[in-house]
Amino acid sequence: MSEKAVVVYSGGMDSFTVLHTAIQQGLDVYALSFNYGQKHSKELLVAAEVCNNLNIPHKVVDITAINSLMAGSSLTSDVDIPEGHYENESMKSTVVPNRNMVLLSMAIAYAVSLESGKVYYGAHSGDHHIYPDCRPEFVEAMNAVAKIANYQSVEIITPFLHASKGEILQAGLAMNLDYANTWTCYNGREKSCGKCGACNERLEAFAEQGKIDPLSYEA
Repeated sequence: MSEKAVVVYSGGMDSFTVLHTAIQQGLDVYALSFNYGQKHSKELLVAAEVCNNLNIPHKVVDITAINSLMAGSSLTSDVDIPEGHYENESMKSTVVPNRNMVLLSMAIAYAVSLESGKVYYGAHSGDHHIYPDCRPEFVEAMNAVAKIANYQSVEIITPFLHASKGEILQAGLAMNLDYANTWTCYNGREKSCGKCGACNERLEAFAEQGKIDPLSYEA
């Protein structure tokens, strides 16, 4: 019987690649997504479709009840999504307070309930500048806690912690993944905006790999 693993799966490029990495490693994958009131909740529909096609268990947990405790982010509040690159100071408005600590805590609990010792999530080097909860020191600290918080030790695995978006895409293309089955844009409209930090980073990754993004863009 294959070893079980929980994958924190948003429906975006990074977690899509992590999901398939875990599958390629022969793990029995359980995907876990969260509705925290994000404007780009379209990613959850994409995630559900992917999991359905792969025939893997998928839970979508609604934590919008605690949205007021995680306020102030342009992703969840009545604030415009900034345009530009992740290196711009304005992108800090997309930080959701304590998001990954909250999500990982629930993923660890789910892993323990499944008698699984592994939780995968898609932190990567491109996020280090803006998102404190994607940095190596955060992952190391959470890993230390995950090993002692329950009777069962859980390891947090971040396959692309030190990789760029382009390197993540490269790994996915090597697995013949179709990135039409992902959603990245922080605006949850019919087409990607092409202007937010998430879109800019995605487009740069495809250009770096000499590929055309299969998603449609407004601009």
